[in-house]
Order: sequence, then structure tokens, then C-alpha cells
Amino acid sequence: MSSQKHKLCDAIPPHTLTRLARQWLDEDTPSFDAAGVCVGSQDVEAKLLCKSPNSILAGSPFFTAVFTELGCTVQWIHQEGAQLGSEAVTLTAVVRGPARNLLLGERAALNCLARASGIATRCFQLQSQAAASGWHGEVAGTRKTTPGFRLVEKYAMLVGGVSTHRHDLSGMVMLKDNHVWASGSITEAVRAARSACGFSTKIEVECGTVEEGREAATAGADIVMLDNFHSQELQAAAHALKQEFPSLLLEASGGITPENVTSYFSPHVDIVSLGCITQGCPVVDFSLKVQKPQPRF
Repeated sequence: MSSQKHKLCDAIPPHTLTRLARQWLDEDTPSFDAAGVCVGSQDVEAKLLCKSPNSILAGSPFFTAVFTELGCTVQWIHQEGAQLGSEAVTLTAVVRGPARNLLLGERAALNCLARASGIATRCFQLQSQAAASGWHGEVAGTRKTTPGFRLVEKYAMLVGGVSTHRHDLSGMVMLKDNHVWASGSITEAVRAARSACGFSTKIEVECGTVEEGREAATAGADIVMLDNFHSQELQAAAHALKQEFPSLLLEASGGITPENVTSYFSPHVDIVSLGCITQGCPVVDFSLKVQKPQPRF
């Protein structure tokens, strides 16, 4: 698992990592760092400790990028995508560099790692539920991400083993109820969207009834989202639409949680998306502890 997930970092352009690291550091220290005077620039070593047992490690490229920008080095004990141990505290990495620089990067780096690992852990748990249920569809995230932090959160989904869904408004057309109401009908909304996006972009339509799903499919939608259906209603609606439109992709979304997700794993549903992957997701508890210098005799 870890070797496969580790390769996902190659999807992040190096210049993007550098840009994000600089933005985070600029935000956290816009002027003087008075505390840096206390510690100076002598070389120190700090241990990265995980205090949330059985978590999935995610976000190491961002963590490393922050410290690289500050002239520090990071030695990872566990690789990206690894499930950390069941112990109360797991040594995860060692950071070395000038004391004041290491402390400048501490909070920004920890925030990225804690958030990304929390998302990856939830995704891993959801994907494990899907596998245990024998369901072969896609568990997916949503666009309910933190402004300015989307790349980290979407990347964490990949590390956790689920689909990112669309990355942004330009990545795929999703026609929601407001689009339909403003256009006048599902058919008109799909027609107008297709005239702009062309053949190379998929169109998804949010539907609240089987009839709306049928209209969307007939109009040429590639994906129908069955939104806010109770699980039993979803099973019947998905079965009906798949019988009529076998190649249509069906997504279940709205009101789905880790507690009830298994009831949405229908053989007629291709995608189950959950906003709770990023909203209200617990973070993983990491801390960075500078080691006291050893006395010299």
C-alpha cells in the first residue's frame, strides 16, 4: 500500500509545492520573528510524533516542502500512505536544521500534515467499508474544500484511496438545482452547457426524482446525481434508471455519512460521494519536539 501511495506525490508539480510553502510561511510570519532571537541558528534535531494510533500518513510532500524552503531536512521513518502503528506515540520523521528556521516552519508543516492525514484516514476507512461490502463503485469526495487548501485536501483523498471527484468548476460540468431553475429546465441546462464544454467534458445533473434523472439522461447527461434520497428510495431509483440507460453513471450524494454509507452501496450505483470527507473530519494529532542537546564531557 505505502509504495503505491508514495508515487502519488509525483502528481504535485515541484513549483506548486514551493509556492504553497512560501504562501503559508508568509502568512504565519509577515514581519519579525522575535522568538527566533531566543533560539538562534544553531543546528537542532526535532522528532515528529504521531499521537493518533492507526492513522494514515498523508501530506508529507507539503510538510517537507515547508522545511526545505527554510533550509531544513526531513528524514521520514514512515512513507506516505502508511498506516501508523497502534502505539500511543509513533515516531514518524526526524527534522534537522537551524533552530529558528525549524520553529518558523513548525506550525505550517504540522497543520498540513494533521489535516491531510485526517482526511486520508477517513477515506481509508470508507474505502475499507466499501471493500468489506463487496461494492465495486467509487467512493468520492466533493468540492466542499477549504479555500486555498484544496490541493492538499484532494491529494489526501487520493492517498486514502478514494476518488477526488471534480477538482474545480472547470474540471467537469455539474448542473445543480440552481442552474436548472435559472435555465428553465434540465433539458435546456444540459443543452446550453454542452454548447460551451463540447464533447470532451462530462456533464452531471443533480436530480431529486427518477423523472428528473430520466430527463437528464435523455438530454445527454453523462452522470446523474441522485441527491438526498433515502437509501431504500435510492436503490429503487438507481435500478429503474440503469434498466433504461445502462451506460449512464449514477452517483448517490446528500445525507451520506460513515455511519450509513453501506446502505448506499447498491450494485446500480457507480459513485457515492460524501462531503464529510473534508467537512468535520477529525485531524490526526502530530507534534514536533526539539531534542535537548546532549551534555558534553
